[in-house]
Amino acid sequence: MKLLFDDNGNVVVRNGRPVYVHDDGKEIEFDAAGTAATIARLNKEAQTHREGKEAAEGTARTLGEQLKSFEGIDPEGVRKSLGRLKDIDDGRLIDSGKLDEVRGTVAKDYEGRLSAAAQTYQQKEDGHLSTLAAMKAENEKLIGTLHNEVIGGSFARSGFIKDKLTLPVDIAQATFGKHFKMEDGQVVATDGTGNRIYSRARPGEFADFDEALGTLVENYPNRDHIMRASGASGSGASASVGSNGGASKGMTRAQFDQLAPMEQSKAARTMTITD
Repeated sequence: MKLLFDDNGNVVVRNGRPVYVHDDGKEIEFDAAGTAATIARLNKEAQTHREGKEAAEGTARTLGEQLKSFEGIDPEGVRKSLGRLKDIDDGRLIDSGKLDEVRGTVAKDYEGRLSAAAQTYQQKEDGHLSTLAAMKAENEKLIGTLHNEVIGGSFARSGFIKDKLTLPVDIAQATFGKHFKMEDGQVVATDGTGNRIYSRARPGEFADFDEALGTLVENYPNRDHIMRASGASGSGASASVGSNGGASKGMTRAQFDQLAPMEQSKAARTMTITD
């Protein structure tokens, strides 16, 4: 890969970005500032997620430590029961019939207090476990929402979709979204075999969103039906060149939205969708 120079020997710059040429002749615009900004933003999002997770784990540990305070028997109840037994041992109740009655009362009182303590402990433990489960579910929900927002935002902001494809953003996401996921706060892309897609503009590094999407489109069986015709870009392009060399038919977005799901899938492969 090398820089692209014009006839005067100057580096070719497009959209404020230097242009590189691969050995196969493909030209790549290298957006250094955009790449750095994206990495910084995703790192910040990852930090926010990590701090939320640590806070949740800290709360869980605190709740677990509080549960220990309910273990064992009510000390006050035990002291009262022992005091009543001491009175019996001291000979204050001599009558054997009365002694058996008192012993039965003390035992019943002790068992009642023990049962109440165990029930209170169980109720509090159940409450803490329920709270912990709710916090875990909410945390997983937030993580899922974050992932969907980040990946969906990447499709919505994609210059590749706008300039190179005839597909609307939502159809492009429905077709290729399964290849993108979040790892360590960053959007990563995998090919059809599950391997990470590497950058051709930055050898040794993983491809950014648009470059990865471009690689996926290159390997898409119906690529010719979704790529804009050579020289056409943006929302003003009205036709794409199919594999047979002719311009494919087109329809408006309103017409596309009225089709059944199966017909939408067919139209997305064979027609140009315009706004």
